[in-house]
Amino acid sequence: MTTVADHALILPILLPFAAGVGLLLWQTPDALLGQRRLSLAATAALPLLAALLVFFTTDGADRFYAPGHWPAPFGIVLMLDRLSALLLLLTALVALPALCYAMATDADRQGRFFHPLFQFQLMGLNGAFLTADLFNLFVFFEILLMASYSLLAHGGGRERIRAGLHYVILNLTGSALFLIAIGTLYGLTGALNLAELAVRIAAAPEADAGLLRAGALLLLVVFGLKAAILPLYGWLPAAYAHASAPVAALFALLTKVGVYAIIRIFPLTYGPAFGDWLLPLGLATLLAGSVGVLASQELRRLIAYSVIVSVGTLLTGIGLGTVAGLSAALTYLVHTTLITAGLFLLADLIADQRGHSESRPAPPVAQPRLLAGLFFIGAMALAGLPPLSGFLGKVLLLQAAGATSALPWVWSIVLGSSLLLLVALVRMGSSLFWAVQDDVATTALPAPVRRWWPAAALLAAGPLLMLFGQPLVNFTTAAARQLSQPLALLQSLSLWR
Repeated sequence: MTTVADHALILPILLPFAAGVGLLLWQTPDALLGQRRLSLAATAALPLLAALLVFFTTDGADRFYAPGHWPAPFGIVLMLDRLSALLLLLTALVALPALCYAMATDADRQGRFFHPLFQFQLMGLNGAFLTADLFNLFVFFEILLMASYSLLAHGGGRERIRAGLHYVILNLTGSALFLIAIGTLYGLTGALNLAELAVRIAAAPEADAGLLRAGALLLLVVFGLKAAILPLYGWLPAAYAHASAPVAALFALLTKVGVYAIIRIFPLTYGPAFGDWLLPLGLATLLAGSVGVLASQELRRLIAYSVIVSVGTLLTGIGLGTVAGLSAALTYLVHTTLITAGLFLLADLIADQRGHSESRPAPPVAQPRLLAGLFFIGAMALAGLPPLSGFLGKVLLLQAAGATSALPWVWSIVLGSSLLLLVALVRMGSSLFWAVQDDVATTALPAPVRRWWPAAALLAAGPLLMLFGQPLVNFTTAAARQLSQPLALLQSLSLWR
């Protein structure tokens, strides 16, 4: 029997969809204030709704919802478990400060459709985290990608348009490969519902094994492109470095969609063997991202490469193939998303107060203590130094690697990456706050609270996740155990049907 809790599963999709449609229809020259209020109200409701869904998952049961009462495998099925609830909450916690920053800095004035695009981006993200069907995962991917194409180009500019063009071409290629993979799997199994797909792949004849592996490889390429895995990350540094600050903060979630799809689909449909691919890919991505961070001369580009570092760290934890490794990856995912989003907003504040000058030395900032303090917190957390949240995630990852044969590789590359990150961040901080033109007074005005609190709120995750880390670790461990038992998911789905 469907309960109120089950009906709530569709609200994270319906709420931004309804808000986005309303904002599209509300396009008059003097409508910006009303648009801001509607967009803010819809976005502010998402953390409360996501927290409620997290509470619903504490009993450990998988929840399903079929819009239109069409059962699987014919209709769209939404599924809520601890993993999807965690990512819904994380999306909401990033979206609200990003939107507030856009309104505080008037970044939403640079184009007419910022607010509807922002809501459709949230709809695509939430839908991707909730769907239990491979084709509808493609649909929600396309929704969030189409919104991201326009958001990336929001405000115009030569570099932004160039980065957006590369981003669009590569992701359209990925979408085409995604459709080919879906068609291959459907032709072989006759199903795209994830649970049905798992059953039919397990029962497939040996003659189809090669094509099934080819479909899996195509999916890995598609999700690897979305997640920015080596060698498919070339689009990310320029796109993230040139997007407007609130858009870049929201984009911190885009790579996590690719990582989420890998976590959700491969263990369920292909078993533990996929980890043989992910661990070396994760370590190689981690190393390449660290070199990119060290080579970066601009703060925004450094943060963009740190996103690649985080993806490599996440795939390393997942590739260990253990509950402890997956739990460490999920804990690190929460930390890195919040800190990276906060740093993108902080980088814009610093650039604004420096007059967007790239010269060395540059004019000093108007609020050196505030901005330097926030940068110090973000840098320590990003590098994984105690006592902030990055340290927690990396310690859990190293502990998980200790029980596997990959221990020397994981320890050396993860610790070496942390050292390279630390060197790059110390050098960048010195350049931003110490190597300044003392004889030149800043012409920038101090930023009001409404401009700097979104960055501060996101960066506060560094100490807060460490102080209250035990509940998070307990939750991610429970989520990892739930994901490591695909048969329980199949049984619950069969009972639900």
